[in-house]
Formats: sequence, C-alpha cells, structure tokens
Amino acid sequence: MRKLVFATVALGILTAPAFAQKKGEDEPLAILEREKKQQAEQVDRQYKRTMDRIRKDGDTAAVRTDPWANMRAPNDGKR
Repeated sequence: MRKLVFATVALGILTAPAFAQKKGEDEPLAILEREKKQQAEQVDRQYKRTMDRIRKDGDTAAVRTDPWANMRAPNDGKR
C-alpha cells in the first residue's frame, strides 16, 4: 500500500509542471481562429465605413462624367 501511495504522489509531482504550462496559453489553432475572427470584424468595419462615405459623396455628386469623351470619334449614328 505504501508503494502505491508513493508512486501516485511521485506521478502527480512529475506531471504537475506539464499541466501548469498548459493553463497559461490557448492552443495555437484557437489563437489563429481568434485572430482571423478579429481581422474579419475589422475588415467589415472598414467596409461599412467606406460604403457610408461613398453613399454620402454619391448623393452630392449625381452628375456623371465621361473621362474618355475627348478620345472618341463623333457619333454619326452608325454602329
């Protein structure tokens, strides 16, 4: 009986550092997933801000311009 108790205590003492190391950090895959999620949220926020800015600017400048107008030949009605 004494040997069994001694072996159990020794095994507990020897494995304690391995379990202590694991408590501080998450698994690498969990860290990567968390970072991907944060990046996706950041990209979504930037996209929404850009779309809001475009909509605000689009309301004021409703006139469309043709930057290639001076490069085209006059339209004779022929295709």
